Amino acid sequence: MGKCLGLVSLESVWADIILLLPALLFLVFLISRVQSSIRKLVHSKSHIMATYYSFLWIIAILNLCWSILQIRQAKPHQQATAWNVMSLVTRFGMVLLEVSVVVFLSQGYLISGWDALLRTLLISGLFAALDAIFKAVYIFGLGIPILVTQDDGGDWHKYGFWLVHSLLFTGVYLLILVLPHTKWRDHLPARPTFYRYVFILFVLNSIAAFGSFLLGIGVDFGHCIYAFTSFAYYAFYPPLLYVTFLADFFREEDLQMEDVYYSEMKDAGYFDGEWD
Repeated sequence: MGKCLGLVSLESVWADIILLLPALLFLVFLISRVQSSIRKLVHSKSHIMATYYSFLWIIAILNLCWSILQIRQAKPHQQATAWNVMSLVTRFGMVLLEVSVVVFLSQGYLISGWDALLRTLLISGLFAALDAIFKAVYIFGLGIPILVTQDDGGDWHKYGFWLVHSLLFTGVYLLILVLPHTKWRDHLPARPTFYRYVFILFVLNSIAAFGSFLLGIGVDFGHCIYAFTSFAYYAFYPPLLYVTFLADFFREEDLQMEDVYYSEMKDAGYFDGEWD
């Protein structure tokens, strides 16, 4: 495919290196801070922070394995089953995290911390499972390689799926950005970092939808857009989640100031139940 400075083709060495480096560096970053992070989690006794931190580790490891699998094979169709299974599992975990953030924060002050966590995992897990099942049906049932990048511009069966998928997430994030200007604003988080997180994902999904549309109608430049959004999602979503929701928690050295930080988070509607 090599239509975008060699970054689109899955056979490009530069594509392998560029995709592998962010996953490797982020995992090294997590390892370098694991002792202090665990101490913070033990002290805070936060079920939610501990859960997201654990999920982040799983996703970081899956991302690295997925990148290594890509490098080890010359062409994705030579090990199609392994490639598709690893891609489905990795994407399942990332969708689970992405949806769980929205589901948990949308519950506001209605339920306790444990209830919020369990309900969040149930809803986001169900959504991520359905998403993975639809993709598996496309790949193994219909024979449409939606997770493999190749010279297939004009294939509406593949890129129509990604267009609808991207538009769905774009619509959800747009709704979240609009809600603070409605009567529902009091039920939403007050912290600006959450809305920056939502805005970044809104833009990324909007660009992905545009790239999918261009590829659906056979425009070659769509390969560049599609490759960029795919790379950005896999490479930077885990660090984005860490910076948005975990960085301040782990950065604070003074345990008393940590309590002040949690009080602020409670007022913003993050983890009310954990302070009962």
